[in-house]
Amino acid sequence: MTRRPFLAACLLLLIAIGLAWWLEARTPQPVAITPSLTGETEYCLTCHADLAEISPSHPLETFGCVTCHGGERLALEADLAHSSMRGGANPSDLSVVEQSCGGGDCHAGSPAEQRDHIQRVMTSIQVNYTGAVTSIRYTFGAQPDQTPIYGALAVTDTSLPSQTGILRLDLFDPSTETNPSVRAFGEKCLTCHINAEPADGEQYYRYTGCAACHTPLTPPPLPLAGEGQGVRGIHTLTTAIPYTQCNTCHNRGNYDLRTMLFVERTDQPTRRIDDYYQPIAQFVQCEWTLDCVDCHTRIEAMGDGDIHATKASIQYTQCKTCHGTLTELPLTKTLTDPEDIAFRLAFLNPVVDLEIGDTILVTEKGEPLWNTRFLPDGTYEMVGKATRQLFTFRPVMGSGCTQNGQDQSSAYCHTCHAVER
Repeated sequence: MTRRPFLAACLLLLIAIGLAWWLEARTPQPVAITPSLTGETEYCLTCHADLAEISPSHPLETFGCVTCHGGERLALEADLAHSSMRGGANPSDLSVVEQSCGGGDCHAGSPAEQRDHIQRVMTSIQVNYTGAVTSIRYTFGAQPDQTPIYGALAVTDTSLPSQTGILRLDLFDPSTETNPSVRAFGEKCLTCHINAEPADGEQYYRYTGCAACHTPLTPPPLPLAGEGQGVRGIHTLTTAIPYTQCNTCHNRGNYDLRTMLFVERTDQPTRRIDDYYQPIAQFVQCEWTLDCVDCHTRIEAMGDGDIHATKASIQYTQCKTCHGTLTELPLTKTLTDPEDIAFRLAFLNPVVDLEIGDTILVTEKGEPLWNTRFLPDGTYEMVGKATRQLFTFRPVMGSGCTQNGQDQSSAYCHTCHAVER
């Protein structure tokens, strides 16, 4: 072999070696994990080791990634690994939530163990939006009364016996409606229920399904003093839900019933008191210093397993829930069972250290207000679930209040306690 071909062969060999080294350097070293729930090795952490654990109730060593997200667990190439993921980046979308989050030990368990989250959510007002659908169809003569027929999703109540008598809802299809206003409502106004894609704009910034609430993406712009001001991220599940996440659906503006157009808020609040409620609203101090989740319970928000005709029929928290009346103290419960649901809820959002023997407030349905505590001096305290701010308050009994104990509407209390702004 002459010198020139020999040098060329050496150069090609060096290039090949260098290319092989470069490709080897670019190939991530497999990082394996074998979650105890499945016992099957997966390599998702090879690329996603920088993601924080999604929540205390979903430890990585127990669940891994594939149980919830799907995907090809042994693949090291991104496109292949992601090719069979459920719901894209959001396995809580209601189209796949049963596969991702179901199972008797997870979120499709028995009502007795309070693990029937999926069934409750699927039949809830937040999903089916039937109150608005029914009202619009009745208003424009598309149905003879306000008996719910349609919802944003077709759902069936499987938790019989039904307490409301509404056993199913058919899918609301605007294209079949003959009234132009009803069609317009279906085309322009169905962006609020939690499995609808949100409108454009950061004020609507949320995911679909369970993550619509439990993965806050917009940090509170006007926080109170305290910690836990909300989370902006993609790999988070939390029950510390700030009011701004609720605002992505509930406080954006109003619908014009003549044109079926959504009229956005045009004001630019600089204070929490203005940001929390719309400008026309009247409210007492606790209604804006607390967050929505401090008053509205998980059953009110996620449903109770029955199909309800309106939002009002599932709401039961009233002023007397925490404050009582002139003749009755608020309902309380002393914790004696370490398996009480209150301890589970406090674990998920550790703003308080509940102990056996603590006395907490409960709703009329017995649902624990686990972030409250009855104090020895006869007063009560509440810790904000999203802000961690401490509030103390006294019962109405023994005060100078002259309320009518039968009227617990917020409007009634606003007569004396409304905040000036």
